[in-house]
Amino acid sequence: MIETFPDGGALAEAAACGVEAALSEALALRGRASLVATGGRSPGPVYDRLRETVVDWSRVGVTLSDDRCVDPDDPASNAGLVRARLLRGPAAKATFLPLWPAPDPQALAPLLPFDAVMLGMGEDGHVASLIPGDPGLADALATTDLVRPVPAGLGKPPLARITLTLAPLTAARRVFLLIAGEAKREVVARALAAANSPGDLPVARLAKGAGERLRILWTPDGGS
Repeated sequence: MIETFPDGGALAEAAACGVEAALSEALALRGRASLVATGGRSPGPVYDRLRETVVDWSRVGVTLSDDRCVDPDDPASNAGLVRARLLRGPAAKATFLPLWPAPDPQALAPLLPFDAVMLGMGEDGHVASLIPGDPGLADALATTDLVRPVPAGLGKPPLARITLTLAPLTAARRVFLLIAGEAKREVVARALAAANSPGDLPVARLAKGAGERLRILWTPDGGS
């Protein structure tokens, strides 16, 4: 279930092709498409490739898996990354719905179920900002609400955050989990082995909920 690529470039190419296919299929079937983008190091090269595809971006809605509660110009802002690396050229025609500073569940609702979700993962097994150790994690894994706040003191950097909950992530038509390095592969392998009893480990819950709609793309090259 873990797809292996020799380096970050090959992973980025495969991820971009997969996301493009998911968006194109949605546009052909329903006339609109939705993409959940994410932060971290791995997605940037994917965005560089994706923004030049032949997708009709004017009919695509883009939001985020999560974000830090910082100014969009802050280097820690996922929205800033997406604006700088994805929403340029042809992809600038997409409708962007950031999660911070004012997430609007009513605006996000028409994007559901998401056609493509991109996620990274931490070595603690967190996805989006569903982070082990968060006193509100159990609620975020069980609620039907779309978004929830995450207090400061968790994650790297330990800033206050906003995140999509597990429900809309696992309901997506395609989920792409991008990971790099041996440590993260081991975490994912353990999560897959425990899929029938995932407990509260976010990546295990994601794997169980998304099932065959989840693609895990891994490279030993570098970190994500």
